[in-house]
Amino acid sequence: MSWLIALRAILHREALRFVGQRGRLVAALVRPLVWLFVFAAGFRAALGLSITPPYQTYITYETYIVPGLCGMILLFNGMQSALSLVYDREMGSMRLLLTAPLPRWWLLFAKLLAGTLVSILQCAAFLAIAALWGIVMPWQGYLAVIPALALGGLMLGALGLMLSSVIRQLENFAGVMNFVIFPMFFLSSALYPLWKMAESSPLLRDLCALNPFTHAVELIRFALYGQMNLPALGWVALALAGFAGAALWGYDPARGMQGRKG
Repeated sequence: MSWLIALRAILHREALRFVGQRGRLVAALVRPLVWLFVFAAGFRAALGLSITPPYQTYITYETYIVPGLCGMILLFNGMQSALSLVYDREMGSMRLLLTAPLPRWWLLFAKLLAGTLVSILQCAAFLAIAALWGIVMPWQGYLAVIPALALGGLMLGALGLMLSSVIRQLENFAGVMNFVIFPMFFLSSALYPLWKMAESSPLLRDLCALNPFTHAVELIRFALYGQMNLPALGWVALALAGFAGAALWGYDPARGMQGRKG
């Protein structure tokens, strides 16, 4: 019961923070909407798309980038949630949270889950706007994509959690975010398929294939059409386990004591 009380308290705190920061939802939607309404119009003629799974026919460029823009929301929100952890640590509230008489992994999971739920709400708002714009997915895809968004959000949130465990100052973390977000986003299949990347550089294509964000985007892409991408699911789950394990190691109190002594 104490575990559930702690989970509910953390979820409630993140919900209040999200509701109180109304500009956060607007900022989260502005980035993908600019890509959808502005950049996609210019790239449509330059980037031709062939029929590739899960698509059964030729599609517009706007339709192709919708899953990638959902991934963008998950990526930015995961980093922003980690940024709030660094802020909480500087203010002392993070120390109070981690000294609660509960397993540390459960407290960190609750924090991670809260950020992921916020990301899913933001993605739902974006998909609703895209549908009003005329980019409509199969109705079953809107249900099937929820687990994909959850798994992708947990993975990217765990990545942010791992970074927040080793970066102690708020200013440093804000700078590191740019070195993580933009390479992960642009070296992926969010904006263009991997076969298109291979035409210009096989090396870049291989880097995109190794990028866990690519597999999160593909998981979302197939889920929006009611299909399962098992290789993407496996890679995302593996990345989640790796990032979460590194985050737990980074937040280990014994290691923290050693770091302060050093």
